Amino acid sequence: MTGATFGAIVAIALLVVDFIIRVLSLVLIPRNRRPQTALAWLLAIFFIPYIGIGLFLLLGTFRLPKRRREKQVEINQYILDTTEGFDRVAEEAPWPDWLGPIVELNRTLGAMPMVGGNSSVLYDVDAAALAAMTEEIGRATRSVHVEFYILAWDSTTKPFFDALAAAVQRGVVVRVLLDHLGSWQYKGFRPAKRALTRMGAQWHLMLPFQPLRRRIQRPDLRNHRKLLVVDGEIAFTGSQNIIDPGYEKRGNARRGLQWKDFMVRFEGPVVAGIDALFVTDWYAETNELLAREAAPARRTGPGPMDCQVVPSGPGFTGENNLRLFNSLVYAAQKQIVLVSPYFVPDDSMLYAITTAAQSGLDVQLFVSEIGDQFFVYHAQRSYYEALLRAGVRIFLFKAPTILHAKHFTIDDEVSVIGSSNMDMRSFSLDFEISVMIWGGTFLQRLRAMENEYRENSRELTLDEWLARPRLSRALDNVARLTAAVQ
Repeated sequence: MTGATFGAIVAIALLVVDFIIRVLSLVLIPRNRRPQTALAWLLAIFFIPYIGIGLFLLLGTFRLPKRRREKQVEINQYILDTTEGFDRVAEEAPWPDWLGPIVELNRTLGAMPMVGGNSSVLYDVDAAALAAMTEEIGRATRSVHVEFYILAWDSTTKPFFDALAAAVQRGVVVRVLLDHLGSWQYKGFRPAKRALTRMGAQWHLMLPFQPLRRRIQRPDLRNHRKLLVVDGEIAFTGSQNIIDPGYEKRGNARRGLQWKDFMVRFEGPVVAGIDALFVTDWYAETNELLAREAAPARRTGPGPMDCQVVPSGPGFTGENNLRLFNSLVYAAQKQIVLVSPYFVPDDSMLYAITTAAQSGLDVQLFVSEIGDQFFVYHAQRSYYEALLRAGVRIFLFKAPTILHAKHFTIDDEVSVIGSSNMDMRSFSLDFEISVMIWGGTFLQRLRAMENEYRENSRELTLDEWLARPRLSRALDNVARLTAAVQ
C-alpha cells in the first residue's frame, strides 16, 4: 500500500467518523435538554467536531456522580425528618393567597420548611459585612461553620482569619469549606490554606479538581454558596466572598473596579436551615454527617419574619432556584425589582419577566454598566432589547463599581436574597443558596437599598440601545450562543 493510498483511507475514515458524530449528536444531544443548550453544543460539534465532542463528553451533563446524588437524597431525608413540625410562621398578618403553593413547592424541591420568628440585619457595604462576620466569630463559644465560593487571605481578610485562629485557640470547633477552582485562581488561595492548616481548623476543598491525586470531578460545576454560621445561632448569607473587593487583580486595580456586595445576618429558626446546607456540603466532601446543634435561646432582633431556605444545584433533580424565581414573577401583582450582576435568563424566565412587564407591572432590572466577565457580559446585553421592548426598566449601576448583589422583591410582600445569579449557570451548574422572606420590615429595608442603587445608576432607553455600534451588537449576539454552556 502506497503512502498516498494510506492517506486516502485515513481521510475517508475521518470523514465517516465526522459524519457519524454529527448524526449521533443530532439524535442524542437534544434529549432532556433545553433547546438553547442543545443548540450551543450542536454548534460546537458541527464547527469543531472532535474538540466539540470531547468537551461535550467532559462537560455536557450537569449530573453529579451517582454516589454524590445518593448523598443528596440522604441529606434531604435527614432534613425532612429533623424539621418535621418545625414550620412555625408569623401570625400577625395572613400570607397572600399565592404564597402558600410556592412555600410548598420549595419544601418539596429543597426539603426546607418556612419558619417564623426570625430577625435580620442588612449590610450593603463590604467592609461593614466583613467586620460584622469577624465580630461574630470573635464571640463564638462552640462552633464556627464557614463556606464560601472564594476564600482568600489578603490584607483585607486577615482580621477574619485572625478571628478564626483565636476561636480555635479558645477551643471552638472551626470547620471551613471553600470551592477549589473558585478560590484557586486568586493569589490569596494558598496563603488561606496555609493559615487554616496552621491554626488547626478543619477545612476541605469543595468539588476539588486534582487529577494527580485522582480527585477528578466536573471542572465546570462549582459550589457558589456563601454562608457563615456561628454556634448554630447566628448566620450570614448573601453575595459576598471573603476576598478584597478588588479581587486581587492588577487589571481591576488599573480600572479602579470595586465590587459592591450584600449580606444578611439572621437570627432565629432560619439559622438551622442555613446550617443544614453546610452540613449537606460537609457530608458530600468528607462523608461525615454532623449532628445538629441545640442552639441556646436566641438574642432578640428587629422583628418577626417568615423565612425559607431554598437550596439549589446539580444535586437536586429540579432547578429549584429557577422554579422559585419564575413562580414569584408570575405571582406578582404590582412590582418586580430584580438585582443580579449576571443576568442571562433561560427562555422560561425571559418569558415570565417580559409577560409581567407587558401586563402592566412595574418591572425593574438593576445590572452593572460594565462587566468583569467578557462572554457573560455580552451575553447579558443580548437580552436588553427584548426586555426594553416589553417595558422592563433597566438601570445600569455606574462604573467603576460592579454591583454584585443578588436579590429581588415582589410587590410589598416577598423578598429573595442569596448567592444565586439570574443566569443559566446558577440555575443548572452551581450549588446556590437562596432565602425567601415574607415580612414588610425586611422588604422596606431592601426598598431603601434599591433607591440607593437607582440614585447611583442611569436608566437605559430603547433608543440609546438600538443606536449602539454594530461591532458591539455582533459580540452580544455571538456571546448569546454560548450562554447555555458558560
